[in-house]
Amino acid sequence: MDIRPIKSETDYERALSEIESLWGAEENTKEGNKLDILLVLVEDYERKHHAIDPPDPVEAIKFRMEQMNLTRKDLEPYIGKRGRVSEILSHQRNLSLNMIRKLHVHLHIPLESLIAKSA
Repeated sequence: MDIRPIKSETDYERALSEIESLWGAEENTKEGNKLDILLVLVEDYERKHHAIDPPDPVEAIKFRMEQMNLTRKDLEPYIGKRGRVSEILSHQRNLSLNMIRKLHVHLHIPLESLIAKSA
């Protein structure tokens, strides 16, 4: 089993190719063990070099509004009066803890999306 640390994009691409060829290998076999090790190495490399920033809370709210066909008025029970909703959606004001809780509970927006730093 020839496995090396992933130190460059070339190493990363090579590991992804090897993972693809090993995909579906049975557990506790030579191929399955190699696949497991490569997956750990790739995950570590991606965490360091291809990190995905958390979404902007306002964009998360707008996405949910679009999904649920909601208007700004529909957000008032969770955010506050029309002016407050406007301030939040235009990045003029940050979400309060109470707003985050209500949006999470009632609109099922993931907490991770709502607590990210606003732009």
